[in-house]
Amino acid sequence: MKHVTKADGTRQPFDPGKVQRTLRNMGLGAEDAGRIAGEIEESVPDDVRTAAVLRMIRTRARAVRPAVAHRTNLRRALALLRPKPEFEEFVRVLLREHGYRVEAGCILAGLCGEHEVDAIAQKDGATVFVEVKHHASHHRMTGLDEGRIARAIVEDLQEGFRSGRCTVSIDGALIVCNTKLSEHAKRYATCRGIGHIGWDYPVDRNLRTMIEKTQSYPVTIVAGVGASVSARLAAAGFVTAKQVAYGDAAAIAHDAGIPLKEVLLIAGRAREILEP
Repeated sequence: MKHVTKADGTRQPFDPGKVQRTLRNMGLGAEDAGRIAGEIEESVPDDVRTAAVLRMIRTRARAVRPAVAHRTNLRRALALLRPKPEFEEFVRVLLREHGYRVEAGCILAGLCGEHEVDAIAQKDGATVFVEVKHHASHHRMTGLDEGRIARAIVEDLQEGFRSGRCTVSIDGALIVCNTKLSEHAKRYATCRGIGHIGWDYPVDRNLRTMIEKTQSYPVTIVAGVGASVSARLAAAGFVTAKQVAYGDAAAIAHDAGIPLKEVLLIAGRAREILEP
């Protein structure tokens, strides 16, 4: 059995299923994805670095689907967003795509103090405040402190509602981050009922799968869209590739202060990424 070495130095068995999923998420069909995954598994040496496997995936995928050349790695695309306001607004848009009613951030009064929250989200009869955490390095873990702070805020807001100070009845908290969660953070969140959405957690509803299921990619998924352009687009209300791909290019150019030619280029590349 072959193994791969991850960025943190840990080893794990080579999983051709992960390679196939990555290829499918790049827009390849099942037959091509299965064939390429098998070829890569056959050719890589034992203990190959995951970064090298990803380079092989991209190279072979481009030969089948040229639009892959216009696409940035999703984790890197998320890291390119500024924490405020871009990633916060991106999370609000993503939650709406998954059926939440979302209000922008505000200040809520607890029994003992006021708390600024990044969003208020409602779904299935529950109302939660959303705390958004962003790290420029996707290798950094999101730790325990965020969960402990969220737990304390939930208690203060619930006591504030009972006392009449808070006008919103809060049922819990939801922390959304662009990185993995530490095991300690996962255990605490589970024990205390704090909702968490991280890069790969929970298994059936993590940030990556939520993005891929609805194709709600950040606009930085388009190669060449750097921090400056992303910031201008976000200031005009455009944080996802879909918004730019299928929006009014002239209006986007005007509102974001970006030349129309550049907007059309980004929109065209975004459509190639999004469409089979």
